[in-house]
Amino acid sequence: MDLRLYDTLTREKRPFVPLDPGNVRMYVCGPTVYDFAHIGNARPVIVFDVLFRLLRHLYGEKHVTYVRNITDVDDKINARAAQDFPHLPLNEAIRKVTELTEKQFHDDVDALGCLRPTVEPRATEHIAEMRTLIERLVQGGFAYVAEDHVLFSPQAMNSANSILPRYGALANRSLDEMIAGARVDVAPYKRDATDFVLWKPAKLGEPSWPSPAGIAVRGRPGWHIECSAMAWKHLGEQFDIHGGGIDLVFPHHENELAQSCCAFHEARMANVWMHNGFLQVEGDKMSKSLGNFVTIRELLADWPGEVLRLNMLKTHYRSPTDWTVRGLEESAKTLDDWYTVAADVRGERASVAIIEALYDDLNTPQMIASLHGLRNIAASGNTENRDEFAASLRMLGFLSEPVAKWNSRKQQASGVDAKQVDSLISSRTAARARKDFKESDRIRDELAAMGVVIKDSKEGTTWEIAR
Repeated sequence: MDLRLYDTLTREKRPFVPLDPGNVRMYVCGPTVYDFAHIGNARPVIVFDVLFRLLRHLYGEKHVTYVRNITDVDDKINARAAQDFPHLPLNEAIRKVTELTEKQFHDDVDALGCLRPTVEPRATEHIAEMRTLIERLVQGGFAYVAEDHVLFSPQAMNSANSILPRYGALANRSLDEMIAGARVDVAPYKRDATDFVLWKPAKLGEPSWPSPAGIAVRGRPGWHIECSAMAWKHLGEQFDIHGGGIDLVFPHHENELAQSCCAFHEARMANVWMHNGFLQVEGDKMSKSLGNFVTIRELLADWPGEVLRLNMLKTHYRSPTDWTVRGLEESAKTLDDWYTVAADVRGERASVAIIEALYDDLNTPQMIASLHGLRNIAASGNTENRDEFAASLRMLGFLSEPVAKWNSRKQQASGVDAKQVDSLISSRTAARARKDFKESDRIRDELAAMGVVIKDSKEGTTWEIAR
């Protein structure tokens, strides 16, 4: 069975054929580091981590390059730096904000069971590449200088008699539709409403660099050119997969594609464009005004990262997903059960059924259904089946720690003393063995009052935190 992926640009699911099987290349837009990442930010991180793991399984760990950038130059960063460190020069304050926020992001996504990317470039370290791309675009007639800005012209791209794709093809919109529906900056120096900034003059005190295209004043890059430059630097003029959230299709990814194709006179930037769907919280769009804005860090205070990971994967990545407490409770119970069966088994080879589900455009709902089936077979006690079940979980980013540590982290989040629970369960087991069912029921009630639910099976007694 071949790996098949849905391409946003062509709007079809087709076999994945890498440009070079010896170096499969993927770029995913990463965080803008000015605050804690919210749970919506976690969705592409988890989705493309699963794809990264699958590609490594298929082509070998040394033959897959995964780039996820860090945006460390942005108006929101500047504002946060001025707010948090008003006594420091802005550039120094910005460095403090970005370093702290990047560490917070790494800590959070590590807890979600995500592998680190092969390369994690920072935008400010790729100014030279941005300048080179901008100058190519100006020389090619796709960009122009106006009042110390450099702007890209979608009209010029669509007027070019060449192999270039149509601007708007990724978002499936015409230029007129974009003008009518988009929030575009109105500026007297722009030739057309859809023209967007590649470079702009810096304000006093902001980070700035020598400008391209003969501009005398110092400036800073626009957002879109940053990713084009970093992808080019680390993956080449063309590569296999570009990923991100569906909210990035327009304008960010549309503009990336336009810049890169025009700079290199190519028909494509990425062979496949992949986008995960939106995330809601308890049925509503996440927003601070509704009080349902939740960060990964806040959720990790109450739930192990593996629970968040499984909960995210229960919905197919291209579909919208509703993030609910009930869903988290169900995911926690599922993992309690799976971890009890898999215990501390190492496992070597993941199940073919799991791989085949992922080969179908990362069909994680089918993958989870297959995991339930594997669990039922593994619970029979057959060593080979338990090995396969454990290996499948590990490949998918679960079972990253011993079951004892898993239980310990659960009880820490709930305030329950694990040693006390284990002692009471031992006493209850002894009471049942001597047929003292009154004492057994009393201990069960005591555990329930502590917020602990116990489950008896032929494998023994397990417990979990009631939520």
